[in-house]
Amino acid sequence: MIHTAKLTISFGARALFEHVSVKFIQGNCYGLIGANGAGKSTFLKALSGEIEANEGEVIIENGKRMAVLHQDQYAFDEYKVLDTVIMGHKELYAIYAERMTLYAKGELNEKEGMRIGELESEFAEMDGYTAESDAATMLAELGIEESLHDKPMSHLESGEKVRVLLAQALFGNPDILLLDEPTNGLDYSTTLWLENYLLEFKNTVIVVSHDRHFLNKVCTHIADVDYSTIKIYPGNYAFWRQSTELARKQLEDKNKKDEAKVKELEDFVRRFSANASKSKQATSRKKLIDKMRPEELPVSSRRAPYIHFKPNRSVGNSILDLKDVCFSQDGEQLLNNVTFRLDKGDKVAVLGKNSSAKTALLDVLAGVEKVDSGEIKWGETISHSYFPKDNTSFFRDDISLLDWLSQYFKTDDMPFIRGFLGRMLFSGDDIDKSVTVLSGGEKARAMFSKMMITEPNALIMDEPTDHLDLESISALNDGLDQFDECLIVASHDFQLLNTVCNRMIEVGPNGVLDVKISFDDYMRDKSLQERRDALYAKK
Repeated sequence: MIHTAKLTISFGARALFEHVSVKFIQGNCYGLIGANGAGKSTFLKALSGEIEANEGEVIIENGKRMAVLHQDQYAFDEYKVLDTVIMGHKELYAIYAERMTLYAKGELNEKEGMRIGELESEFAEMDGYTAESDAATMLAELGIEESLHDKPMSHLESGEKVRVLLAQALFGNPDILLLDEPTNGLDYSTTLWLENYLLEFKNTVIVVSHDRHFLNKVCTHIADVDYSTIKIYPGNYAFWRQSTELARKQLEDKNKKDEAKVKELEDFVRRFSANASKSKQATSRKKLIDKMRPEELPVSSRRAPYIHFKPNRSVGNSILDLKDVCFSQDGEQLLNNVTFRLDKGDKVAVLGKNSSAKTALLDVLAGVEKVDSGEIKWGETISHSYFPKDNTSFFRDDISLLDWLSQYFKTDDMPFIRGFLGRMLFSGDDIDKSVTVLSGGEKARAMFSKMMITEPNALIMDEPTDHLDLESISALNDGLDQFDECLIVASHDFQLLNTVCNRMIEVGPNGVLDVKISFDDYMRDKSLQERRDALYAKK
């Protein structure tokens, strides 16, 4: 279907890939994984032809059509929503647009009339007459109301644009589908729809995602970007992780045994090489040592931070009480009479269709915003720390990372701070560079460092997995799972919510729905659907 032949991509002296030859087969879904900066998105751009490789080539089977998920939400602002979806099939849309232009003229000359005939024939062959209805059906399934279909894309909200661009990529049943972070900005229902769509999809899919739940659900294979190459493994992400970790551990164990044996042989050679009666044995062992030298394990680009939240004290019986909390922003009511009480052992997932409402709740809990009315009362034993979705305000001062973290931990013990940052993957010159130039992932790890070093017993987190690679997400997941105190988190990482949280609080225009239940059970429990719908019912 599509394969690469000795593909090499370099940026300056740094080679992302060297002589990569991989094949992607029809009917398979490949999860393209690797550390941040390993080159996953670059590889997709090379496959799509957006960038050229330094060496080698990308070979696509004749007659096969490729579709790509666009990331720029503003690229189609001037086009109608329905037209934007049909643009996913470039050849069909070119005919569709030319056909509409000619018909808009009214009277046609002979040449234009002949051209219309040609277009109609090509249009029919490509199932063009069902294009608008097919696009409308997909938009409806993705929650885009029919009233928006003829509106310009500029009229849509960010989340709606994401779904339209997804429909664009899927439109027309492409032979090869390239998806870069397709679940970003999607709610659970839309993600579930996409999962089911891809499970039924019969062609080739190559997807980059940091959503472990998604990768486990849809992938038949994993394409691992590491060691400047790409290797393909059968199975989903969980199977790949388990099998590769086992294989590396087995190799490490073998190396340890070989090292011990080599040391034993070297001791024998050292003791008896000058002994005439045992010189032959010593020579034989020298040759055996050369054969048994442990193979050097390659250095992976993957690194996982050490994330462990240790509270300065356990929470008491009184943790948090909210009563009739209301909050509006820019004229929009985001929180409406929100009332709940947190109990000891609660790990809360904050859910909702409106991300602004979720952020508003976390902001008022953290004291970043003041409520319009109502009461928020934290217990006397509680010390909370906040991971906001937008952390820009924390990194405005032009100071080193070492000095930045030192602000939150009053000590002269700089080696301790350096060691702490080292465990969070900041080493060498990293700790001396200005926090103003940190990447999104580095800022997230810096914020986790701040939260850990101040030892709170209540954590408030708004989309903490954004900008993290899979290794960091897994480390955060483990850290939150082991944290036994109070947690309140909003996240699109459904595996994190399902493995860590035991209470769901969904925020809607008409209040909240509060249930002590797992995330999966909450989303699948049909008896809760009517109550969830009531949160958003127009009054």
